[in-house]
Amino acid sequence: MTAKKVQSGQSKWYKTQLLLKNEWIKSFIPDTRRMSRRNLEQMMHSYGMIYIKPERGTYGIGVIRAERREQEGYTYQYEETLRRFTTFEAFHHSLVKKLGKRSYLLQKGVHLLKHNGRRFDIRVMVQLSPKGVWEATGIIGRLGHPRKIVTNYHSGGKPTAVEHLLSTHLSAQQLVQLKGDMNRLGTRIAVQLKKTFLHHRQFGVDIGLDRSLKPWIIEVNMNPDPYIFNQLKDKSMYRRVMRYRRYGLKH
Repeated sequence: MTAKKVQSGQSKWYKTQLLLKNEWIKSFIPDTRRMSRRNLEQMMHSYGMIYIKPERGTYGIGVIRAERREQEGYTYQYEETLRRFTTFEAFHHSLVKKLGKRSYLLQKGVHLLKHNGRRFDIRVMVQLSPKGVWEATGIIGRLGHPRKIVTNYHSGGKPTAVEHLLSTHLSAQQLVQLKGDMNRLGTRIAVQLKKTFLHHRQFGVDIGLDRSLKPWIIEVNMNPDPYIFNQLKDKSMYRRVMRYRRYGLKH
């Protein structure tokens, strides 16, 4: 893989553009635009809640959640700090100072499902099998820190079995179907990205479920952490992920 390809692979914007080329995958991608005053104003007005993300970055570092409410004005939260503004101008001015010179993206906010009042999302690990077929080898929930907006393990999120998080939201039969849908989405994403990242053998697909249980692609991680699966009591998924990973490192 060329240095340029590796570098591009870390750009959330570049990966989003690659995925948008696939009409089927496109319907699972929240509206995503580059940060500008115009885009910010339009998206805040259209959606009421958005996420502002560094174009390059990992572990949820630098992610901001912004909201607009009719009577209360504008707010944004970074880590555990929430700031309030009565006008868009004051809100925008403060954000620009906060973001500095780094490149950021705006993404339509997904109102994530909650478990005991805490937001969670799902990580699907997709790996190339020894037979050369993409397989979803692991699926795990990430339960967010109660006072934070991101679910990442490095930001205080707790790796949790998907069955535990979703048991209060749907039946056992619905759970099996939803897990299958998310696994299929993960493998389709891997097939699409492999066209560009020819030597890549694994991807971590972060999926947010909204209140109607529709899956949304939050992000695709090029170098997903396999060790979060070791946090589960049942180690079979972790062993499978590591077996495929070791095979991938040899080939």
